[in-house]
Amino acid sequence: MGRKYIDCREFPSASKCTVALSADTEDELLEVAVQHAVQVHQHQDGPELRQMLKGAFKDGSPPA
Repeated sequence: MGRKYIDCREFPSASKCTVALSADTEDELLEVAVQHAVQVHQHQDGPELRQMLKGAFKDGSPPA
């Protein structure tokens, strides 16, 4: 499996977050993305959030 990433710039928010996260495994990326979503964006952790985040993962590294 290649590197995966998720980029907050692709999801408009009131905070205008510019964080991009990447990892070598989907499981690792999911855990970090959930922590970020809960702590920074005040989402509730749960199956729906995790599924939404996983659906937003992309292959490769985030653009600069």
